Amino acid sequence: METRREYATDTPRPGHYEIDPAGSTITFRTRHVFGLLPVRGSFAISAGTIDVVEPPAASRARVEIDAASFTAPSAARDKVVRSARFLDADRHPTITFAADRLGRDMPTGTLTVRGVARAVPVSIVAIDVLPRAFSVRATARVDRTAFGVTASRGMAGRHLDLVVEITCAQIR
Repeated sequence: METRREYATDTPRPGHYEIDPAGSTITFRTRHVFGLLPVRGSFAISAGTIDVVEPPAASRARVEIDAASFTAPSAARDKVVRSARFLDADRHPTITFAADRLGRDMPTGTLTVRGVARAVPVSIVAIDVLPRAFSVRATARVDRTAFGVTASRGMAGRHLDLVVEITCAQIR
């Protein structure tokens, strides 16, 4: 295991990196009950890759998120959100994010939820670089109705504010 050190660069060296699902997560914040109550929860990242190339802005990312991993403080709500009314995790078990251009200046990728693909801008907040690994912290705002997740209008929040934390290791 590598020791954490400060490096002069915030760009990982070129190569093919795999996302470590155990060291990566997506957390979210939204509102419930007519926008009065905050709801926090998470999704699990099941797999993914990042290809860092020169120039770094031309790098690519592919991330797979387990739709059934949706977790919030209420087991009853979790079951409803995973159901056909919201995520339809049985028919659409994987949520994907793909970006063909990555850079520090608000990269945009394609998020696919329930078979519906939409562009989503991502803000990279921090990058921690090691010799053969790196971690990234990014944020995004997603409008669930843009993906056909329209159940419980008024009761369930329309927007999810996401924090994505990914840890990667270089494999070649």
